[in-house]
Amino acid sequence: MTRLDVTPAGTALVTGVSRRAGIGYAVARRLLDRGDRVVVHSWSPHDAGQPWGADDVDAVVAALGSPPHLPADLGDPDAPAALVAAARAAAGPLTTLVVNHARSALGRLEEVTADELDRSFAVNARAAVLLTRAFAAQYEPAAGPGSVVLFTSGQHRGPMPGEIPYALSKGAVQQVTATLADAVAGRGITVNCVNPGPTDTGWAGPAVDEQVAAAMARGRWNTPEEAAAVVAWLTGPDARSVTGATIDAEGGFRR
Repeated sequence: MTRLDVTPAGTALVTGVSRRAGIGYAVARRLLDRGDRVVVHSWSPHDAGQPWGADDVDAVVAALGSPPHLPADLGDPDAPAALVAAARAAAGPLTTLVVNHARSALGRLEEVTADELDRSFAVNARAAVLLTRAFAAQYEPAAGPGSVVLFTSGQHRGPMPGEIPYALSKGAVQQVTATLADAVAGRGITVNCVNPGPTDTGWAGPAVDEQVAAAMARGRWNTPEEAAAVVAWLTGPDARSVTGATIDAEGGFRR
């Protein structure tokens, strides 16, 4: 007897899977564990220039069971379409796109530069739209229900005066979510945005760690696995009526 609640395995592209402590890794792990075929993307040169440093990407991919791995600089305007095409070639028609990657950038108003604004917007906002366009173009309904999950960082909930390039570009992702959802709704694709709140991915120092933990209702940071659980729901059978939404999964963060 066939169970009606069983959904065929999907095929997902997850961007920003470069660190075992990161949300992208947790998302890829969660989707793999439920039986999806997963292609992972990374761009380690960005991490190498950040205070937290780069992980060993080969070890990251190996820890996931060695799914197809495609490095790409999504600041290149041609990279999103090429990445989606390569992912499809590696795993078949894609049913899920998780746009998790991000360019981190500090800068107060008096410090911000046009170059950094452009770079952050290209990687965070422009790439999100171009990835969604390429995903929708290759999507085949027969392969399974389609879903896109974008990521923002709470810019719509409060200011981030020390990270203007990042706040601008990630805020744009949140703002365009409803528009992208409308553009592909007739194709059977949902588009939603996740705000995971303060998530412990190893980037914060002791002072910030304590400050944020004190502002959390549960007295601790959110975990990458909790963000991954929200993504799994949005890309699973129980969230098909949810599209164009921003899910604030902040764990009771008190700003």
